[in-house]
Amino acid sequence: MSQTPDSAVRTYIEQHRAAFLDDLAEWLRIPSVSAQPDHAADVRRSADWLAAQLKKTGFPTAEVWQTPGAPAVFAEWPSDDPQAPTVLVYGHHDVQPAAREDGWDSEPFEPVVRGNRLHARGAADDKGQVLFHTLGVRAHLAATGRTTPAVHLKLLIEGEEESGSPHFRALVERHAERLAADAVIVSDTGMWSEDTPTVCTGMRGLAECEIRLYGPDQDIHSGSFGGAVPNPATAVARLVAALHDEHARVAIPGFYDGVIELSDRERELFAELPFDEGQWLRAAKSHATRGEAGYTTLERVWARPTAEVNGIGGGYQGPGSKTIVPSSAMVKLSFRLVAGQDPDHVEKAVRAWAEQQVPAGIRCEITFTGATRPCLTPLDHPALKSVARAMGRAFEKPVRFTREGGSGPAADLQDVLGAPVLFLGISVPSDGWHAPNEKVELDLLLKGVETTAYLWGDLAEHWRHAP
Repeated sequence: MSQTPDSAVRTYIEQHRAAFLDDLAEWLRIPSVSAQPDHAADVRRSADWLAAQLKKTGFPTAEVWQTPGAPAVFAEWPSDDPQAPTVLVYGHHDVQPAAREDGWDSEPFEPVVRGNRLHARGAADDKGQVLFHTLGVRAHLAATGRTTPAVHLKLLIEGEEESGSPHFRALVERHAERLAADAVIVSDTGMWSEDTPTVCTGMRGLAECEIRLYGPDQDIHSGSFGGAVPNPATAVARLVAALHDEHARVAIPGFYDGVIELSDRERELFAELPFDEGQWLRAAKSHATRGEAGYTTLERVWARPTAEVNGIGGGYQGPGSKTIVPSSAMVKLSFRLVAGQDPDHVEKAVRAWAEQQVPAGIRCEITFTGATRPCLTPLDHPALKSVARAMGRAFEKPVRFTREGGSGPAADLQDVLGAPVLFLGISVPSDGWHAPNEKVELDLLLKGVETTAYLWGDLAEHWRHAP
């Protein structure tokens, strides 16, 4: 009796499970910490290892791309169907710093399996989620009898994500022709929980600035001059107080220009998730929720733009008192942006607003430190439907939809390549990204393998029927 396509995929994965985990453990032993110069050679070694592994998998092209910082890896495996869609997979091979004394129960770069969990730095973020694509494409080929993937498959695995991706956009722009794709799959995210498979549909963007206000040329006596000259610390306090209105809505004119509002369907889907606000508050180490009126907590962190004070200071900060009018004060602000917002427009709006808040006699300097664009894929996009169907087959249960409140380099791919960005991740909140004892659930890792084994055929089948 012949196997069904799904059972053929699962049989292949089970037969190659041990070798796959051995390969992952070998890669995890390379301490590819991009933030630490002492590990620069390790990051290069990690890129070389991955390129060799992709060639071993069957990719006819696998190259290490140099940047002014850490190297990225590019791989390509064309389909024998010239009409097949082109898909680019994004991930990263660098990891966060880790040391035993940080609180690890074992050496962070010596993988350890405890029960059904693999513990090591990078197990979930992001080496495990990158490597599952290698076994996934082989299972896809074995189950379908193909010699090439059903899609033109490309990978771009960067080496500086944990350092802020300082050279990533330039890399994408330089190689835009080779990276051209109909869709981008980002495997650097997670699911709601082990029992609730989810697909992320978007991430917020980010703009950051520092505002410095200058008053007197030096600190001056508050008895002799206070109340008669402008105080920059008072001006900073007033500026911060003016940042939001009484409904916790950002009060900067033009800030909400272009915002794509949540649809009724999206709000329904968010509400279906098993969200425990009390548990969420405990994880946030907070005692209450607060945010823009008219939106739930999940809607606020996933789909609404925000303005946050990240730091504020000015004047005397030491013990006791020092009765002065300080010469300067400062505030650091960050703005999370949602689909439809333009970071350049937001910067102009913030500059105009801040200058209007500053009284005569106070000089204002505003420095923006780069921006990340938001990205969002509509629920009815055919590629998103393919991801959800493939994950549903692997998990054998309905797939729900989320967004991410954070920001990442995925938006650069969308912006430069003009392709929709989809998110395929199997990590769960308990995996402890960036924390001691980071781990990945092995059953979920193999579900990621299985999802990709189904995905390429689904995309090839349904893309042609896309409007």
